[in-house]
Amino acid sequence: MSRSTSRLWIGCVLAMLQVITSARLCQSQTAYYWQQEVNYTIHVTLNDSSHFLSGDISIEYFNNSPDTLNYIWFHLWPNAYKNDETSFARQQLENGNTEFYYSSESEKGFIENLDFTVNSKKVMLQEDEKNPDISRLLLNYPLLPGKKINISTPFQVKIPKTFSRFGHIEQSYQITQWYPKPAVYDSKGWHPIPYLDQGEFYSEFGSFDVSITLPGNYIVGATGSLQDEREITWLDSLANVTKENLSIEKAPIKD
Repeated sequence: MSRSTSRLWIGCVLAMLQVITSARLCQSQTAYYWQQEVNYTIHVTLNDSSHFLSGDISIEYFNNSPDTLNYIWFHLWPNAYKNDETSFARQQLENGNTEFYYSSESEKGFIENLDFTVNSKKVMLQEDEKNPDISRLLLNYPLLPGKKINISTPFQVKIPKTFSRFGHIEQSYQITQWYPKPAVYDSKGWHPIPYLDQGEFYSEFGSFDVSITLPGNYIVGATGSLQDEREITWLDSLANVTKENLSIEKAPIKD
């Protein structure tokens, strides 16, 4: 066998080993991929005089990880608007926005009246020392891999004046990140992230069954499937009127 032929064979063997190693690595990563499942049932009512949301939430939490969990980190993001020492407040100040920092107590927001249970048994909630919008739910019993628990609590949210994405301007409401939400747990561990003015949110996938009770003069814009046939008909009529009145002029084509 010539030297050039030997080199060719060695090159082929190395290439094959590389392909096999890469395939096994991909197969290994695919085999061990998992993500938690979190399903929500929420009932909430808006008081537009006091700017409060009052309700209750039930969370079905599936532990699809290979790990045993003794606690679950929770996001209580309305508490980002609780005082001028939160991560949200500090970031706004660092960016030169002082409106929230100097806001009155009546303009701030928070979440309160939490009373967590897991499988109908009362559990303790431990607030993070640096971030009031992050807390740790201490489980009475370890949550084993492949098992699920049901987490429930009442809650009440004071809606702040609009300083960022969540808030109100008089009786116009922008409601985002308003309910107690488990932090993401993945292969890198827990991700208890404070609410920020600049930055996006990281949450588990799951299903939502949400009932919203409002005064009769409000229109809700939200994700999901509209169930009220009267509202569907009304929205369709608005769309038709808009379509009839819409005029689009074609731009002249120049040679």
